[in-house]
Amino acid sequence: MRRLRKVVPLLFIGVFVPVAFASAAEPPQEPHGYKMDDFRSPTPATLQGAGVVDSDEAYEIWKKGGTVFVDVLPRAPKPPNLPPGTIWRDKPRKNIPGSVWLPNVGYGALSPEMDRYFRDGLEAATSGDKAKPVLFYCLRDCWMSWNAARRAMLEYGYTAVTWFPDGTDGWEEFNNPEELSQPRP
Repeated sequence: MRRLRKVVPLLFIGVFVPVAFASAAEPPQEPHGYKMDDFRSPTPATLQGAGVVDSDEAYEIWKKGGTVFVDVLPRAPKPPNLPPGTIWRDKPRKNIPGSVWLPNVGYGALSPEMDRYFRDGLEAATSGDKAKPVLFYCLRDCWMSWNAARRAMLEYGYTAVTWFPDGTDGWEEFNNPEELSQPRP
């Protein structure tokens, strides 16, 4: 059953007309490796070896349960040169309820520490079961989730990987439930 997206009404000759905007550009092709820069840009429509879902399908998977949802949105670090007494507040992250937030694991190259953090986070979230379904997301037009899903399959051996390219942007368009989230330590 198709749920309704938020629609922006436009005033046209005294009548509100709901308008859906779509991009006419073709999505890029999958690269041979990981995306190494320009992470906030159009993503491919596919990820070889993984399932790819839209917002409706992600919602149905979430509702059914049994799949680990992994958010890989980066988190800005606290600036090192803040004046003494400056209060630093991390930007709040509204997330798909029950998700595990593993920030900064979607870069094209990971440091050994970040690689270990990603491996350990996935292992904890799946109880070490590499066949457990895992769904990766970030924001729309964000390569971080594409890279993370690819790495989980090719380097870490996860076999039931799904990628949700619209991420929380697509999730919010359907007024789906959200919760404030904190990164996994």
